[in-house]
Amino acid sequence: MSSSKLLRGTFILTLGTIISKALGLFYVIPFNMIVGTQGTVLYQYSYVVYSIVISIATAGIPLAISKFISKYNAMGEYALGRRLFKSGLLVMTCTGFIAFLAVYLTAPYLAEIIITDDDLHSTVAEVTTVVRAVSFALIIVPLMSLIRGFFQGHESMGPSAISQVVEQIVRIVFLLGGAAIVIYVLKGSILTAVSIATFAAFIGAIGGFAVLLWYFRKRKANLDNLLLDDKGQLTDISLPTMYKEILISAAPFVFVGIANPLFQLVDTVTFNLAMVKIGLGAVSETALTIFNYQTHKIVIIPVSLATAFSLALVPLITRAFVSNDQTSVNHNLDQTFQILLFITLPASVGLSVLAEPIYRLFYGTEELMLGTEVLRMYSPVAILFSLYSVTAAILQGINEQRFTILSLLVGILVKLTLNIPLIERWEAEGAIMATALGYAVSIIINLIVIKIYANYSFKLVFRRGVLIAGFTVVMMIGTEIVYKLLTLFLSTNSVVSSFLLLIVTALIGAILYVFLAYRTKLIYILFGDRAERIKRKLHLPF
Repeated sequence: MSSSKLLRGTFILTLGTIISKALGLFYVIPFNMIVGTQGTVLYQYSYVVYSIVISIATAGIPLAISKFISKYNAMGEYALGRRLFKSGLLVMTCTGFIAFLAVYLTAPYLAEIIITDDDLHSTVAEVTTVVRAVSFALIIVPLMSLIRGFFQGHESMGPSAISQVVEQIVRIVFLLGGAAIVIYVLKGSILTAVSIATFAAFIGAIGGFAVLLWYFRKRKANLDNLLLDDKGQLTDISLPTMYKEILISAAPFVFVGIANPLFQLVDTVTFNLAMVKIGLGAVSETALTIFNYQTHKIVIIPVSLATAFSLALVPLITRAFVSNDQTSVNHNLDQTFQILLFITLPASVGLSVLAEPIYRLFYGTEELMLGTEVLRMYSPVAILFSLYSVTAAILQGINEQRFTILSLLVGILVKLTLNIPLIERWEAEGAIMATALGYAVSIIINLIVIKIYANYSFKLVFRRGVLIAGFTVVMMIGTEIVYKLLTLFLSTNSVVSSFLLLIVTALIGAILYVFLAYRTKLIYILFGDRAERIKRKLHLPF
């Protein structure tokens, strides 16, 4: 694949991911209005299961399949990839159906692990229902991931990106429409509305799958023409050998993809138990939903943006490492870490400063105080989320992906060990602390591996990180002053006032931060000529 085509394909996939995540964020506003707090509580129990399933399907298999097909296509062995694809359709269909049955049949036991009926508003029976509703998506998602990997292996990123967006749109339309009809037209129960909302994952998967089938039919003739040029020299490679290669390649990506959902799963399983133990079962589910679902979806925003920029540099790191070009390895790693910090630090601090109007806009005034406190504390953890994703990707680039599994397992162990004691001491804030500590340990392991195996020094990143942190502190002080002044005239009691508070303060904070970056020339070091083009287009005076 040419460099320009690689960048174009990466851009298409990144754009599709960003659009999908944006849609997945903003639907929560009307959904929360339809089903209320109790409905959102129920939904988040199934959301963790759904997140793990989607992460496994989208993080590992497509990339592994695409690498396999791309590798053998480059050798002229097109029939190998087609043979894998045909057998994979059967395997993934069976795997999806078995996974569906496993989750559906074990849902009562999963529900008993997640929740007890004591002192909580939700019941085991209700959680069982919503988990079973989301399990239907497992029938299609693995099959869909295989087809996406097949297209990506043929250097065609459009079908994956478009199917991803269509899947999300169909899911959200069905989710909101179904829940609204149940509540407002049929006058049904919250449980029924939430079950429809979780079942929407299956309907969305059908939409995404239909897009992929359409693309396959449209391009089948061209794909078949490739078989005419097949060299046929590797006919001795068996299907078990292919699948072994795919699983070995996919495993690290799967672990990275499910890292965040696994941390959420630990909270889902342990939070209610700890809160009931200290006599706070009555507010446990509300607090769990606020930090494990509602604020989490907001915190992920800067993570998605930062990793999208930073991960684009990972192929360059791989190429330089394979070529044994230490100078380029160091330069690319410097750029990756600096861009990550440059974007994530101010974004996470900004979220923390503006926690109250942001939470108000998304979730209304109900539990506004608790939501604000949780979001304010949770926002800085976005830096750790981003660092983990990028350091894990770098380990892939330097061919040390085995350590991603080790670092994640150690991080999860730290989370499991500390979660209940910290929750008993500080409630929701304790769970956030345990998450931060778990991620911090995983990141430290990844950084040590990068230092040793890539022979990399963090001195420059540390110096620039201090500079970026200084800019962020100045921005934070400026935004705090502006925010306090605006609250003399505006309040978060209304949506309009909250929106004005958010927009005006965020705009001034961004201008202050960008001004400092331009004046010190840091932005030119990080983004080169693009920084100058942006400056001219926006007619910036500095």
